[in-house]
This record gives sequence, structure tokens and C-alpha cells, in this order.
Amino acid sequence: MIELWPSGAPLAAGDGEEDRPALTPYLVKGARSAVVVCPGGGYGMRAEHEGEPVALWLNTLGVSAFVLRYRVAPYSYPSPQDDVQRAIRHVRYHALEWGLDPDRIGVLGFSAGGHLAATAATLYDDGRPDAQDPEDRISSRPNAAILCYPVISMDLAYTHEGSRINLLGLDPDPALVERLSPNLHVNADTPPVFLWHTSDDGAVPVENSLMLAAALSRAGVPFDLHVYEKGRHGMGLADEDPHVANWHAVCGLWLQRQGFGRVEDGL
Repeated sequence: MIELWPSGAPLAAGDGEEDRPALTPYLVKGARSAVVVCPGGGYGMRAEHEGEPVALWLNTLGVSAFVLRYRVAPYSYPSPQDDVQRAIRHVRYHALEWGLDPDRIGVLGFSAGGHLAATAATLYDDGRPDAQDPEDRISSRPNAAILCYPVISMDLAYTHEGSRINLLGLDPDPALVERLSPNLHVNADTPPVFLWHTSDDGAVPVENSLMLAAALSRAGVPFDLHVYEKGRHGMGLADEDPHVANWHAVCGLWLQRQGFGRVEDGL
């Protein structure tokens, strides 16, 4: 496991495991690309089935993976966002050591982890050239984002209430609600996005993915959107439902199109 701030994370309230964001690496020999994986859990926990199994699936595609242990409640904004940005910077900073292309670093997330990945794809920065920590000089922009039944809007009409409360509190500043709604921050520089959702998701309304797709379309950003008729929230790889499980086959092809994949495939 790789601690993102070995000397202590910003805003850390203690020194326990949950105070120390970290990456678990799943490296593939010869891989040129990597994806940071953000499990869901309403910003209150991190779902195991959306972590390691997803990393191992990415490995079958010839993509290295890093599962992110980001901070959750009682931590709130900006800690999780700091963690995912640091994760992307860290993988990019060390990319050559692992044989990776620093321009092929993606992010993937489920549910609230999808929100975290979406904020990484819309609220990134180019790094600070004058930063004392060399990793802080590195861009946090992912080169691709995969968002699985993501929370997108923090608007009460569409959001997942638990995720919003854990991240922003009971009565957040409207400016913070706007800032943490990635659909409102898409621009022409937003990286390509793969989105999937089920139309009857009872926890995170499908409108979240639809609103983001509409914003991507308006900005001219390449995206794949897949909405399946039926399926509970939190399906992960969805292996129990052959129809919905199609998402990872299609996503694998999409990743190849983005230049993520096996060296022998010429990617």
C-alpha cells in the first residue's frame, strides 16, 4: 500500500488508517496505462466489491490499477477531493518508474466514488510550479473518466442525500453545492467520459448521468453513455445480471479507443 502523504495528509484529524489516504497498486507487467479506482459508499464508507474486483478486471485489459483509500465521514469536503487529486498526481509522477505513460492515467468511480471521479475530471489543476513538494507540481487532470451510476448533481432534486450530507453537511453554502456539481463545470478541456447507469436506480436517479452527458455534449467532449433498463444500485461489475454486465465489455473497448490497453495491441 502506498500512502499519499507519508508525513500526514492535509486536514488529518488523527494518525489512524482512516486518516491516511493510500493507494493499493495492481500493476500489470508491460502495461502503459493506469486507472485510479474510487469505490462508492455515500462518502461514509468504501464498498469492497467496487475496489479490488474492478482493479483485477482492469488488469485483464492490460491496464494497471490503483484502488484509492480516500477519506470518508467524518471527513468532508475538501478532503476526498484532495485525496483523489493527490492520487492522480502520484501515479503520474511515478509513471515512468512503473513503465506507464503519464498521459494515460484515468480515473474510475462508482456512486459517490463516481462523484469523486467526476470532480477529478472537472475540478483539476495543472499543478503549482513553485510547490515545495514535487508531486504538487504535477497536473491532476485525468486523461479519461469512467463513471458508474455516479452521483453528479448536489441539487436536492437529483442528488443522493446521504452522499451530499456526508460531503457537504446538512445546510451547505449554495456556492459549494454549485462547485461540487460536476455537470456545471464541464468545458472543452474535460477528458473523455464513459458513463453507465440503470434507468430504475432507486438510490441515485439516472438523471445524474443524463445531465452530465448533456453537459459533455454541449461542450463537444467525447463520451459514451449506456443506460440499462433494470438493475439495483451498487451492482459493481454486475456479474449476476448478464445484460448489465455488458457494461464492462463495452467499457473495455472504449478504453482501447482512448489508448488504454495492452502493449501488444499497439496501445
